[in-house]
Amino acid sequence: MTVLARTVEVTRRYGEVTALDDVSMEIPSGQLVGLLGPNGAGKSTLVNLFVGLRRPTKGVVELLGGAPSDPRVRQGMGVTPQETGLPEALRVGEIVDFVASHFPERAGRQELLARFGLDDLARRQVGGLSGGQKRRLAVALAFAGKPRIVFLDEPTTGLDVEARRSLWEGVRAFHAEGGTVVLTSHYLEEVEALAERVVVIGKGRVLADDTMQAVRGMVGVRRVSLSAADLPDLPGVVSAERVDDRHELLTSDSDRLVLDLVASGVPFSGLEISPATLEDAFLAITSKETAGV
Repeated sequence: MTVLARTVEVTRRYGEVTALDDVSMEIPSGQLVGLLGPNGAGKSTLVNLFVGLRRPTKGVVELLGGAPSDPRVRQGMGVTPQETGLPEALRVGEIVDFVASHFPERAGRQELLARFGLDDLARRQVGGLSGGQKRRLAVALAFAGKPRIVFLDEPTTGLDVEARRSLWEGVRAFHAEGGTVVLTSHYLEEVEALAERVVVIGKGRVLADDTMQAVRGMVGVRRVSLSAADLPDLPGVVSAERVDDRHELLTSDSDRLVLDLVASGVPFSGLEISPATLEDAFLAITSKETAGV
């Protein structure tokens, strides 16, 4: 597969802060890649390097075989940053036409708006749109120039569940046609629903980079769920969450945890043990980084 974007031993510093630390990765054509990491992990910095909004302190960044700062190269990519500002006096259709006019190939206005559930808003002024509609428009604009690769930084922030799922369908349709997508998200279910490859970033470094199934499996944790008033300190618990009387525990040894729980004499009910989800894997991987493991 053709590599559309890559970083080679890239470091990016902001004063005394190292946002990315010696990161090397490749984005082949046709992949849908999810970037995961806690706030401040370096996800947005990585996207900004790929799209030419920042330059690396050290290392090399390539986009579509050239430099991300080259305007000719940038015509082959689309991007939706975390923060967007759109002229509120313009109509939705006018903004789509304006953005598309900067590219040699252009998506049809109606087709593009329909893909993201905006086809009935073409004549509406941007100032009259809801926050969710503005966000969907910002994402749609990333696809206006028929890009080869699209970078979406927190694309569904502020959207309700229905609008989020509608936007997912637009992204899936682009990917099904052979398009390449790199997205960051705080919604783990979003990455699980869309991405085929997951890159977990923490403290500026790549902590995991593999298929969805492999990332779930690499941490060796299982989820133990049960109802109890209070629980003693149990060894091997990676993380614990309590909602009312329901406890959700991540552990590397579920059999040992259950034996220790029974031995403690604490009454419990509704015991359930299930494989790790992407969220479980993410929590385990990032907790190891925090602990310096």
